[in-house]
Formats: sequence, structure tokens, C-alpha cells
Amino acid sequence: MSEQENKQENQAEAQPVFSVEKIYVKDLSLEVPHAPRIFLEQGEPNVEMRISTQSDKLEEGYYNVDVTVTVTARLGDERVMFLNEVTQSGIFRLENIPADDEKLLLGVACPNILFPYAREAVSTTITRAGFPPVVLAPINFEAMFQQQQEQGNA
Repeated sequence: MSEQENKQENQAEAQPVFSVEKIYVKDLSLEVPHAPRIFLEQGEPNVEMRISTQSDKLEEGYYNVDVTVTVTARLGDERVMFLNEVTQSGIFRLENIPADDEKLLLGVACPNILFPYAREAVSTTITRAGFPPVVLAPINFEAMFQQQQEQGNA
């Protein structure tokens, strides 16, 4: 093998790789604790959403990222209409990427890819439970990531 071919092969091996290998639902739950009576009650529910992300290294170059969305709707302050939780996950391949960029991809880019799937799962599940759909607003994962980094440094 010539020196130039060897050089080209080494450059090809060193190219950064970021790809989606698999997207899947890791966990999905719905509770309607006061059914069927809750469907007879009137009033505008108070809808609360919590979101969290997590990433784990599976093996060299492969990472699992989870986006967990929890939606709780209450009538008044106490009575829970429904509680829906979805953990949308994905396996991502990251190779030849600097450590800082890797953290950014796992904390921002991967959740941005997964969130539309989680949002659809939430809306569909709640609609199938007999409630009007809940459409979740977009999430700024970059701001979330920066906040987590600042809290980690404090």
C-alpha cells in the first residue's frame, strides 16, 4: 500500500460519525385514577409537564439516550385526571468526536431528535384515554443542557 493510500485510509477512519441506530419507546404508562367519574366532571384542568434526559455509554462508540416526559393533569389542586409518562429512547453512534462536542450531542442533539417521538406518544396516549389531546410545546434542550452544566460546576 502506498503512503498516500495509507494516509487517505487513516483520514477516512478519523472522520467524525454521528448517526441514529435505533429509536424506541422504553417505557409508557398512563393512569386515570378517578375513571370513569372524572369524565363527568367539568372544569379546565391544570396541566403540568416535567422533562428529563439521561445518556449512558453502551459500548465503544454507542450511546443510549432517554428523554422522559411526565404529564399530569389535575382538576383544582388535588384531583388527578390523568398521569402519563413516556420514556423515548434512542441508540446513537458517536465516533471520532471531541469529548466536549460528544457531551453537547448527547445532551442537546439526541434529545432534539427524540422529543418529537415522545410528544406524539404523549398526545396519542392521552387521546386514546378519552381526553382532549395535549400538545407539548417545543423544548430548548440547549438551555436545559447549559443549566445542568452550570449546576454541575457549582
